[in-house]
Amino acid sequence: MICLDVLRALGREPDAIEAYWDEIGDAGSADARLARAVDDLHVDLAEPGTLEVRARSVVERMALVFQASLLVRHAPTSVADAFCGSRLGPNGSGTFGTLPAETDLAGILARHTPV
Repeated sequence: MICLDVLRALGREPDAIEAYWDEIGDAGSADARLARAVDDLHVDLAEPGTLEVRARSVVERMALVFQASLLVRHAPTSVADAFCGSRLGPNGSGTFGTLPAETDLAGILARHTPV
């Protein structure tokens, strides 16, 4: 239901999707996986005829892209890279706790290790 509500809100408030694209901004230029996900969302949202049956998938990816854009812009590179690799990368499963082999675990752990 929430996913359908999101789609209805986007339909009622055309400025909402523009605000979403503006918020994501140029973050995709910092990560190829994010850029590809943004491009895919543009394609998906341009096909309104089947949007309701794809609502969960599309809205879930909107949330992941938004999260990734925030991390790319504001988090340490190791954290943003781990998120994008595990959620947006070709081998990303989206399953919590599964990270690509090339993840900078030392960088992530060092950030949280007490001094």
